[in-house]
Amino acid sequence: MQIQVNTDANVEGAEDLSGRVSAEIHARLDRFSQHITRIEVHLSDEDGNKSGGSDKRCLIEARLEGRQPEVASERAATFDGAYSGAAKKLQHVLETTLGRLNHEKGADTIRTGDR
Repeated sequence: MQIQVNTDANVEGAEDLSGRVSAEIHARLDRFSQHITRIEVHLSDEDGNKSGGSDKRCLIEARLEGRQPEVASERAATFDGAYSGAAKKLQHVLETTLGRLNHEKGADTIRTGDR
């Protein structure tokens, strides 16, 4: 699974941040790696050098084999919160999307045949 991290000009320490982002994505999304061809991460500081609330933004796009890309984003006060939140959201999206692919008709359910 290839991970590409892109940052805007307002992001400091991009190399260190890129390593932390990659580790978070691997922790959350490695189990889907057989379906993912590439992941693109876009980090931006929308207010630049100004202090403020939730001005850090992370958008993660997962390119899936034979399917449309799936996207999740998060705004937070810190980059750690932004990429962690976006990765968690994308994990849920992929669980839903790819879970449907793996579900076989007639598989066990919570319901039983007994009445």
